[in-house]
Amino acid sequence: MNKAMMITNNNKQFFWSKIQKNLVFILLVLLFVACAKKETLKAESFKTQSGWGYTISYKNKIVIKQSIIPVISDTKSFASEDDALKTADLVMQKLKHNTSPTVTKKDLILLKIKF
Repeated sequence: MNKAMMITNNNKQFFWSKIQKNLVFILLVLLFVACAKKETLKAESFKTQSGWGYTISYKNKIVIKQSIIPVISDTKSFASEDDALKTADLVMQKLKHNTSPTVTKKDLILLKIKF
């Protein structure tokens, strides 16, 4: 092998090792960005005069505030904090699946919400 051929091979090896290091770095950055915390919906309960209600927020802004049980003829709050949070979880699941966040009587029955 002549000296010029050896230098070319060394240059190619140096070039490819640099590219590999850069690709690994870029992949790690992309992986970190992909795994970074995404903004999600957050449910919280609150006490009302006659029971419990819930809020759902996105990026620290309340998007839904429900102080009474939806779809029933009476205007009363949830009997327990657990009932309010179960309903909030259902609404959040509907929002995450891009469906209407409307709660039906059937939903309340399936969640065993007392009304």
